[in-house]
Amino acid sequence: MLDDIKKDATDRMGKCVNAFKTELKRLRTGRASTTLVDHIRVDYYGAESPLNQVANVAVEDARTITIIPYDKQMVSVVEKALMKSDLGITPNTAGNVIRVPLPALTEERRKDLTKIVKHEAENARVAIRNVRRDVLQDLKEMLKEKMISEDIERKAHEEVQKLTDKFVADVDATMHEKEKELMQV
Repeated sequence: MLDDIKKDATDRMGKCVNAFKTELKRLRTGRASTTLVDHIRVDYYGAESPLNQVANVAVEDARTITIIPYDKQMVSVVEKALMKSDLGITPNTAGNVIRVPLPALTEERRKDLTKIVKHEAENARVAIRNVRRDVLQDLKEMLKEKMISEDIERKAHEEVQKLTDKFVADVDATMHEKEKELMQV
């Protein structure tokens, strides 16, 4: 039973770290990447669909993403979705090819992005600590109902704390790596 609780805690904390890493992929580092537009959804004949399901998304060069909709009638819809996105980009359209040029990052923008990275890292740490709190609450309930002894509860508490420390260290390492990447010119 305790193994199930520890496995569940490990899975949930791992998901927190993965969600943090996924969120960081959306942040621009000055290089074009198709992950920048993965979160954009397009109105595809009345249904909200991810951009990569209605168009071919590719990196043309270090600063340009090309988007070619599968349906020529979708060019304007994709263009509008890109304009409304939180990326602050302006697409250029030539026929049915949409090019998204990414401007070079200024020093001020790099600093803003590092603040965002730190904020997202703190959110991930809080999520991991919330998982720890839930697991510790379950352990207290088990102790209260005499399902486990105090010694087992204390040992499990220490193991959960070690798991928490490990996953928080993963978040910190990922955050420092992304900050270093952002500050490179």
